[in-house]
Amino acid sequence: QVQLVESGGGLVQAGGSLRLSCAASERIASVSAMGWYRQAPGKQRELVARITRSGIINYADSVKGRFTISRDNAKNTVYLQMNDLKPEDTAVYYCNAYPYPLDSWGQGTQVTVSS
Repeated sequence: QVQLVESGGGLVQAGGSLRLSCAASERIASVSAMGWYRQAPGKQRELVARITRSGIINYADSVKGRFTISRDNAKNTVYLQMNDLKPEDTAVYYCNAYPYPLDSWGQGTQVTVSS
């Protein structure tokens, strides 16, 4: 069973940047696409970015132009570069497969953006 470990979150001021990493315990190259998801308090988990094995990328409108997703299949790692962060980006961020997330989610990484 693939295990996913997210890291890189923290507390930043509005306008700041963070880079999240997601390390998978097994090869993720066999997965058709990987996504970064987030869940804010009291809200449902939402997809913010996704990347296919061949590198096709899509973003949620709310993060387009500010976030960049990438993957390194040799390192079994997916990244999310987040720039110009806003208070509404505050959430726990998770990575998982897309469009069918694996049953086992990681612990996520908390991102808190202060105004």
